[in-house]
Amino acid sequence: MKDYQDIVDKAKRIVVLTGAGMSTESGIPDFRSAGGIWTEDSSRMEAMSRDYFERYPRLFWPKFKELFQMKMSGRFEPNEGHVYLAELEKEGKQVDIFTQNIDGLHKKAGSRHVYELHGSIQTAACPACGASYDLSHLLKHDVPQCTAVKTDSEICSTVLKTDVVLFGDIVQHFDTLYEKLSQADLLLVIGTSLEVAPARFVPEEASRIPGMKQILINLEPTYCDDLFDLVIHRKIGEFAKELSDKK
Repeated sequence: MKDYQDIVDKAKRIVVLTGAGMSTESGIPDFRSAGGIWTEDSSRMEAMSRDYFERYPRLFWPKFKELFQMKMSGRFEPNEGHVYLAELEKEGKQVDIFTQNIDGLHKKAGSRHVYELHGSIQTAACPACGASYDLSHLLKHDVPQCTAVKTDSEICSTVLKTDVVLFGDIVQHFDTLYEKLSQADLLLVIGTSLEVAPARFVPEEASRIPGMKQILINLEPTYCDDLFDLVIHRKIGEFAKELSDKK
């Protein structure tokens, strides 16, 4: 733990990459782990694709809501890990969080510089007019539609598209991630198996930056543990609580 704290104390600009393991201690399951939802039924991937939404938008939403009903409930709270990252920022460090999660818990914990690589389950937009809607609107209707008034005074009524990045969509904010990484002195990777591209390539990119330190906090080993200066196989919430208790 001392080695970890020494590296973090010296860092001024931190890029954080988080995955599903960041939120499991908040009660949100890791869909890609053994026994996860994707493992149980791989056909769900097809239903969660951009192509499926465009062909069958009214069929898409019931499937989407069934799959993500836990995350859409809005009842989940940040765990000690989310709070810890927000506290790092309050200590005066530049902390840019790039998350593969769609649950919104980093923002809920108070982190200000959060980039949601796979979008957010909290919002949706109209493909026709671009009007945006929050979670409360999405939960009110089995198939949420646009309620904006068009120039001819008619209601738009187009089926909304979730702001979650679907299969076939482009992952967001990666240009910003590499820009921030080039300016950082620490890459902190938390709760991700680093199996999914393009996130899996971030540690390799960081290893080419002179002076860059890298720390991995993940319950299981990854394919690139040897790229990190420090590897901690722990749950982030438990580890963050232990850090807090030692202050």
